[in-house]
Amino acid sequence: MHRLRRFFLIVNLQTLIISVLAVSSTALCIHYKIYADFPFSLIAMSVVFPIVFSIGGAYKRREAALREYAAIKGYLRAIFFVSRDWLEKPKKENVDKMVGIIGRFFSNFRTMFMGPVEDLEKNEEKIYDNFSEFSLYIKHELREEGLSSGECSRTNQYLQKMMISFESIKHIYQYRTPRTLRSFSNLFIKILPILYGPFFAHMDSEFTFGGSNAAGFWQTYGLEYLIPVLLTMILVSLDNIQEHLENPFDQVGEDDITINVEKFVSYLDHK
Repeated sequence: MHRLRRFFLIVNLQTLIISVLAVSSTALCIHYKIYADFPFSLIAMSVVFPIVFSIGGAYKRREAALREYAAIKGYLRAIFFVSRDWLEKPKKENVDKMVGIIGRFFSNFRTMFMGPVEDLEKNEEKIYDNFSEFSLYIKHELREEGLSSGECSRTNQYLQKMMISFESIKHIYQYRTPRTLRSFSNLFIKILPILYGPFFAHMDSEFTFGGSNAAGFWQTYGLEYLIPVLLTMILVSLDNIQEHLENPFDQVGEDDITINVEKFVSYLDHK
């Protein structure tokens, strides 16, 4: 069932519609004897190369987001350890307060990156309110409770690096791969399988005039329509893969980054 779901993530309604149009175009060209021998390099240059380039760019963005996400989790855990372990007699209410701040921050973090880009500004304000809570905690609950100025400075460095990682992830979320390149490839994915109808008809005519047994088998089972369907599936599937990698937080594709707030918070005080 899980594998079937993966399959339908890349082969969807768009695949079906374009396949039907490509087969219809091929059938009309065969019927009216409209033949043309188009070069397949046109498909490589106009569709395959731009999509592969976009997939590579989207994958690198996902990997960069994973690195920064891991860094944020590490800095959060480090700040928690400071509040719990660096004081001679840490107050339980202060440690619990830090857990609460981390939980609110991580929850707002998930809401921001799994929500629409239109809500980014509103959600970003909540994130920076949480950063302010961290800063005030370092000042009051840590420094005033006896943590040395050097150790407070180091903790502030954790906070600073966490904000830098957050900004990096925000830019990955906000700015996608070149929109014009995606529009270009999307256009040709939709029209090329249809425009290549004369070429598929030309391939069928070569079998027909050959008079071989293979030609009869080819036409008896409608295999002249197999190539336009396969071409459509390949092009649309590549486009869907790129689309799923484009936003690594939207939880649509199989390779998206999962933000598990509850699990992270529950493991904080685990010794």
